[in-house]
Amino acid sequence: MNKNDIAVIMAGGSSTLLKSALSPVLARVLGQPMIRSVTEAALLAGIERIAVIVPSGDTQIRSLIKKEFPDADIEFYEQSAPLGTAHAVLQAESAIQNTEKGNVLILNGDTPFIDASTINSAYGLHTAMENDATVITATVTKPFGYGRIVRDANEHFSGIIEEADADSSTKKITEISSGTYWFKAGVLLSAIKNLVPRANGHFNLVDAVSDIIKQGLQADTFFAPNSDIILGANDRFQLMELNEYAKMQTIQYHLSAGVEIPYSDGVVIEKGIQIGTDTCILPGTIIKGNTVIGKNCVIGPNSVIEDSVIGDNVKLNQTQCEQCIVKSGANIGPFVHIRPNSVIGDSVHLGNFVEVKNSNIDTGTKVSHLTYVGDSDVGKRVNFGCGTVTVNYSGKAKYRTTIGDDVFIGCNTNLVAPVTVGNGAYTAAGSTITEDVPEDSLGIARARQVNKIGWKVKK
Repeated sequence: MNKNDIAVIMAGGSSTLLKSALSPVLARVLGQPMIRSVTEAALLAGIERIAVIVPSGDTQIRSLIKKEFPDADIEFYEQSAPLGTAHAVLQAESAIQNTEKGNVLILNGDTPFIDASTINSAYGLHTAMENDATVITATVTKPFGYGRIVRDANEHFSGIIEEADADSSTKKITEISSGTYWFKAGVLLSAIKNLVPRANGHFNLVDAVSDIIKQGLQADTFFAPNSDIILGANDRFQLMELNEYAKMQTIQYHLSAGVEIPYSDGVVIEKGIQIGTDTCILPGTIIKGNTVIGKNCVIGPNSVIEDSVIGDNVKLNQTQCEQCIVKSGANIGPFVHIRPNSVIGDSVHLGNFVEVKNSNIDTGTKVSHLTYVGDSDVGKRVNFGCGTVTVNYSGKAKYRTTIGDDVFIGCNTNLVAPVTVGNGAYTAAGSTITEDVPEDSLGIARARQVNKIGWKVKK
């Protein structure tokens, strides 16, 4: 890429058909807003400058892109009214003028499958042929709604005819415009300024392409072998179809990399997830964000893993993990919730109905059932009895609990933080521990039992 080249991403569409308060480019495909995927493709293609056209008063699109790409050179321009694609591009006129005879890439913000490879290949053709305009095209089985690519008797590109303007023979053409273009910057601005509005008052890029051809300038097409790049969503049903398609593409990728997914029911693996070989993903499992999973694991069924690192040989059965680390050999579940900033050590067992929050649990510890471990540092080979709670909140502040190695916590123990239980210590069942328990000691904190003989008869 020339450092002066610029991408213009059109993100000013209406959500009327999606029936959403959000812009359509913020609709998610496999957990990722479509505008993020498009912006990422442009950056990966090597384009250093990006202009995004947003509706007047927009804050959500700006906020998302600034958060996702804080170091990128991205400028925002507002389109006051939806007056067509050419009108949208013209809002970034000042940025395009600064390309110093560079090239402009036009992208739609709601085509999540556009990729850097297609952008670069089209750019190569555009510059090698010294085209003034290059239209990226694809062949589809159902071309309804798309602009058709029209060619002359010698198969030379002669224009784009939109669906509303197409006659019956033109509608049979299956080569369509993707809505993605490369233009020489000066030629694009000149062509847009030559346009007269259509009957509906709109100024469209297809008419700018027609103007370039009428001027005798060089306009051609780049055929994209992967027609997925044109896919978008005009309604909720199409959005669901995009998600289904993206889901299966990702599943196929992991299958080919040696991951076992015996059934795809309810399995969702977002883009960029790393999974080791011979790991089995069971139905109902959702893997999100920046997650890395090791080898020989069994994940699921009905588990959610988000922004977490999972070691080798881990079992997660009906478990939710958020922003945590689970080390190798851990056996977790069912019905376990591991909350952010937790580290679960090697060969730790967390059984049914256990919740861990902001805690470190070291090697070989067992927390078998019905227990809450919050704001705690737990040593090696600790055994938690059923119903244990680390009482971490005083009503005003959070405090930590420290438990040494080889500790035995009796059933229904409350550890009222801040408190420390030393190495090898025990707590008696039913105790509420408010003071430190020295190592190798037994902490008992409960009233002595008293039996009232004949009490029921007297009452």
